[in-house]
Amino acid sequence: MDLSERKLRILQAIISDFITTAEPVGSRTLSKKFDLGISPATIRNEMADLEEMGFLTHPHTSAGRVPSEKAYRLYVNDMMKKRELSKDEKDAIAKKLYENVAELEKTVQHAAEILSEITNLTSFALTPSPDEDTLKYINLLPVDEHTVVLMIVSHSGKVSNTALKLKVPYTEEGLELLSKNMTYNYRGKTISEVLTLDIIESFETDIEAMSVLAKKVMPNFVKTLENMLNVHLYMDGLTNIFSIPEYNDLDKAKMFLEMLGKKEDFTKTLINRENGVIITIGKENAEDMMQDCSLITATYHVDGKLAGKIGVIGPTRMRYGEITSVVEFLTENISNAFKLPGGGKDE
Repeated sequence: MDLSERKLRILQAIISDFITTAEPVGSRTLSKKFDLGISPATIRNEMADLEEMGFLTHPHTSAGRVPSEKAYRLYVNDMMKKRELSKDEKDAIAKKLYENVAELEKTVQHAAEILSEITNLTSFALTPSPDEDTLKYINLLPVDEHTVVLMIVSHSGKVSNTALKLKVPYTEEGLELLSKNMTYNYRGKTISEVLTLDIIESFETDIEAMSVLAKKVMPNFVKTLENMLNVHLYMDGLTNIFSIPEYNDLDKAKMFLEMLGKKEDFTKTLINRENGVIITIGKENAEDMMQDCSLITATYHVDGKLAGKIGVIGPTRMRYGEITSVVEFLTENISNAFKLPGGGKDE
């Protein structure tokens, strides 16, 4: 439905004011705060038209109007201007993120903390999907005569270290040979692909000692890969909702926390979302419990491959332009931190 330039300006002013104040907006407020060049009476008439068209709603307890989900969708699609982060803001975010660049999971978890701190919303981060994560190398490191550490590193930067107790004798040369064989066999394969192989039989060799060592290591290798299959969801800023007017109603706050407490369901929702920066508003979310919320997600890449998602969830009244800019900047920096070559993640 086409809107006149004047209606668009009024609607944008209402959305801007409501996002900032959380208070229903009246014609007098608009007239005083925004240079619209028209009288309060004309503004009032235009607001009535916008309400009739479904872009505004009229809370029973107030004479003012608030944007509808339809208005927010129009705003996000056609009216929103991403707020360009200043150099100082970018430097501050990058500094916080790079203070904790280590393993990918820890870095992504830290990104969620930063996102929550900046937006004052509940943030989340999803670590790589197993179908996108491939093995890079496997190493067996001696600790003492009965203990070795099995190190598995994926291309996404995920690292798993598992201490193994061995009842069979081994040599450093034997561990190195087995490490090289495992890396050769499994490099570039996804975790799921490796788990479908008969990996015990694949290490039957003419060297009896090598075969005995492999048979002791392989069951632990399989178990470790199965643990790496788990997709981890990190959340931060759950208590931020108590400072958001929409959740002054304790029943509504409780419902929000219960929704996010069902981590398995929420994780599936995130996994099934499209890639890129995706914004869903209110009833655009298929899940009943999320239909009063807006959800912003963005994907990050590692070494050119899709790795995971970060984002925020909160009321439909949120600073879409600013949050989108912060989320995009964080995903770019996660991707850059683990880009190869460089970043020190391919040693």
